[in-house]
Order: sequence, then structure tokens, then C-alpha cells
Amino acid sequence: MNIFVTGANGFVGTNLARFLIESGHKVFALVRNPSKATGLPKEVTVVIGESTKQGKWQEALDNYDLFINLAGANIFRRWDKDYKKLLRDSRINTTRNLVDAMTGNATLLSASAVGYYGRTEDEELDESSGPGNDFLAQLSVDWENEALKASNKGARVVITRFGVVLGRDGGALAQMIRPFKFFAGGPIGSGRQWMSWIHIIDLCRAALFAAENKEIHGPVNLCAPEPIRNGDLAKEIGKILGRPSFMPAPGFIVSLAMGEFGSVILKGQRVVPGKLQKHGFSFIFPDIKSALSNLLK
Repeated sequence: MNIFVTGANGFVGTNLARFLIESGHKVFALVRNPSKATGLPKEVTVVIGESTKQGKWQEALDNYDLFINLAGANIFRRWDKDYKKLLRDSRINTTRNLVDAMTGNATLLSASAVGYYGRTEDEELDESSGPGNDFLAQLSVDWENEALKASNKGARVVITRFGVVLGRDGGALAQMIRPFKFFAGGPIGSGRQWMSWIHIIDLCRAALFAAENKEIHGPVNLCAPEPIRNGDLAKEIGKILGRPSFMPAPGFIVSLAMGEFGSVILKGQRVVPGKLQKHGFSFIFPDIKSALSNLLK
């Protein structure tokens, strides 16, 4: 397949581009600044352009079989009014510009997040569950709605709702293990909140699986079948690294440091990959022990 990717020079995008190249596909990556695309495989064709703005990059988008939309500012930092606007604009404007320029009967895989479901407690959530009512949930709803407009052009649209992506060379895991390296690791807040996660290898495999399976459309949860509580995650990291895991980060400190985003960390969601399992996808890393053993040892 000829595949056009936005957000390709991020953590997920770089790994996914490498996986797609190794799987025999041709990848074309939209990049704003070529100097920041050095991590992409040399086989990737770089297209220069700013995804949040209309431009020449939108020309000739009728030669692609698959579009993968990953662009968006990083949510893992403190949110203020200006940064929330950036989170929104980077996602909505990119998706709108991409859909506007698409032609033909291509497939669109457009990223979203399990934050769509809002901040919940122990309820198990799958793709049939409704949205939450906080900022991240509403952003996800609006982001997905922009992508779904591509169906009016005859495209098959798959909304990939990402869990927390774990990998060696970036993403959330590097931040998670930092306190453990200083013998200060432990649960965050109560430690009872659920985390829906996925190993980067399984994410890449699942994305291609959804792209190639024509029966799949609409929302697809890209997360492992076994969510984990934060406290149990801390114990597993400590065990593998040989570090203590009993130093909790008090919830009020997390809230002070991270603001509104702190409440996302302190609540979490218990999300399962119902649609992937229904269609027979097999995870290499279905549980956190196998995933962390692969990534940390």
C-alpha cells in the first residue's frame, strides 16, 4: 500500500512508519521541519508541510490507499488555557485539512484516545460505551467527528482510540520509570485507578490489522486486553528494575503539578479492546508483565 501519515515524527509515528516499511509498504510522511524527521527510516518519503494549515501538501492526495492521522500536541504536560487551545487546534485543524484534501475510496485511520470515555472508576468500557463530559472526552468526540466526515467521500474510517503506549524509545514509560531509578517509585494517588495500555509493537500490528481488515470501521480501542491498576503497575516496574515501589506520589501534589491533567492521571479508565478481539486479533503482549519484561530487561 501507499500510505500517507501525519504526525509521523512523533514516538508512535516513527515506530509505526518503521513497522510499515518492514511490512513491505511505501510510507509518505508529512513533516513540518525536515530536521526533526531524522528518526524516520531512510525509506520514508518526506512531504514538507504544516498539517494545521492548508497548503501544497494537500495536492495529489488521490494516490494513497491508506491515510494514518496521528498529528496532535502532547497531552502529557500541564494544561493551561493556551495549551488546551493548542491540544484542540493541532488535532481538529489537522484532521479537517486532511479530510478536505482526501479523494477516492481510501481508508482513514485517525487517532483518538481512551480519554473519550471520560474519567471512570471500575466500569469496564468497550467501543459501545458512551463519551465522558470532561475536556479530554469532548476533545476526543470533536476530533473523531472531523475524521468521520471522510466517510461522506466514500472512505472507510477507523477511529483508533489509543491507550497509554509503552515503548523503549519514548512515550509514557520513560516518565513512569524515572522515580524508580532514584529509589522513589510507587503508586500515584490511591493507586487504585486503572490504566489502559498497549505495547508499541502490538499497537503497530493492530493498526495494520485494522487497515487490512475491510470489515472493521468506526471506533477501535488500541489497548491490551488486561488493564492494570496503577499500584499493581508500580509493583511490577519495581520488581523488574529491582527497586522499591512503595513511595506514593500524593494526589494533591500531582494535581498541583499537573493541573487539570492531574485528574486524568488520578482517575483513569478500564478500557478493553472489544472490537480487536471480536475480529480475531492476537496480542503478543496481552499482560503488563510480558510487556515490561520485554521493554525493561
